[in-house]
Amino acid sequence: MRQLLTGFMCLLTAAASAGAAELRPPAQVTAGTAFSIPAGGSGKATFYLYGPAQVSKRELDLGSEIQVQAEEVERAGLYTAILCGSSGPCSSANFYVRPGEPDRLTLLVHPSRVPVSSANAISAVAVVFDALHNMVLTPVPVKFNVSPKEGASISQTRNSSNGIAWIRMTSAPKGGPAKLEAVIGKTSEVRVVQQVASDACNLNIRGGWVARRFTVETAPVRDCTGNFVPDGTVVSFTKIDDSGKTTVDVPIKRGIAKVEMPVSGRARITAASGVASGNELSVGGAR
Repeated sequence: MRQLLTGFMCLLTAAASAGAAELRPPAQVTAGTAFSIPAGGSGKATFYLYGPAQVSKRELDLGSEIQVQAEEVERAGLYTAILCGSSGPCSSANFYVRPGEPDRLTLLVHPSRVPVSSANAISAVAVVFDALHNMVLTPVPVKFNVSPKEGASISQTRNSSNGIAWIRMTSAPKGGPAKLEAVIGKTSEVRVVQQVASDACNLNIRGGWVARRFTVETAPVRDCTGNFVPDGTVVSFTKIDDSGKTTVDVPIKRGIAKVEMPVSGRARITAASGVASGNELSVGGAR
């Protein structure tokens, strides 16, 4: 490829010579579209086409139009056409291949899981392409639709800039999957964001004796908007009695956290999860 590019540079230098056949390609071509280049003169010639992703070469007869096939100009960018006669100097001309109409989308959404009621926590980026995977750099309106599990859908439109449109959104107050869709024309891409409960709020604990061991459990643990906190969230139970201070970390299972704690004499038991704390239990000696 390096040797071929060096050869092109030599040909471009020769193109400045007097008497070179003139090439007149269109100033701009749509990617993946066949077209022709008028070329005068007579006799045999070699035609080169140099673009961002490929190089073409073929022999032809001067005096007729040079046919450029659609597959030779599938990538957008700057192209150079070079024509070298069998007994004369070379000529060259540049033309630009622009992307086609918007036809494809790539949608990126972050994160895949987000706490409810989190301001500007969801980022969505849509990248616009034509049918041949060229990025469409001209501004294009992209419509973003958000459909939570509960509640009305929300839509906003953003114009792309250099092929990219993006938006930031606040998660819904209720947990569950939310569909996030980006749309251009008849083309769309969908991603799903799982909206989960936020931190635990207002823990409530209760306890009782079972076989001379004191059992403590929470009421169903929810966040401050009523969503169940996901299983696996840790609740820390702390007991202070005659033997000292003991803390046990317990994951929530099926909505509650539960632990058995030996009690020596009178004891105080509390629970906390994150920044949320619960009521305090006062317990007498073992029964």
